[in-house]
Amino acid sequence: MAAVPRISEEERATRREQILDAAMRCVAREGFHKTSMAHVIRESGLSAGAVYGYFRSKEEIIGAVADRAMDIVGPAIGKAISQSPAPRPTEIIHLVTHAIVRQTEEAEVDITRVAVSAWAEAARDEAVRATAAEKIGGFRSLYADVLRRGQEAGDVDPAVDAEHAAQALFAFMPGFMLQRLIFDDITPETYVEGIKALGVR
Repeated sequence: MAAVPRISEEERATRREQILDAAMRCVAREGFHKTSMAHVIRESGLSAGAVYGYFRSKEEIIGAVADRAMDIVGPAIGKAISQSPAPRPTEIIHLVTHAIVRQTEEAEVDITRVAVSAWAEAARDEAVRATAAEKIGGFRSLYADVLRRGQEAGDVDPAVDAEHAAQALFAFMPGFMLQRLIFDDITPETYVEGIKALGVR
């Protein structure tokens, strides 16, 4: 009996990404509820056995897609916290919203559609909620660190609780995503201009 050829770890990683890319396209079109394993299998161009070899269920794929979608602003936040001096809150929002727009214009899939769907799914699916909590908690911690640096530099009120301010600062990001999916008149510039008008620096 002929031996089944083994594939390398690099090939396995590539195949897994191929499946996730297919799932992202499906979710962007149909949302999590309407996306089925059959949809993902068909979209990926792989056999059912190949897809199930990486993901045993729709729930596993949903978790992986949600994890990827929620990391959309990770690099932008990383860039913000590495700047010296620490950027002000409105500068952080400007960086993050520009990263969102750049991704939607350059990527094959509008990941903001997937991210918004993932947040909605987190309200009913405990596994997705856990993924969302971990991601959002990490982002809020990074924001809090930047805000503390801003307090040390005199750009943020030292009396403000940085953890509480980070909660509010994070909320600007999904607010921008959601409005951008619904309206054509919102840009990073108009968004930041409006936030400044509310007294945020």
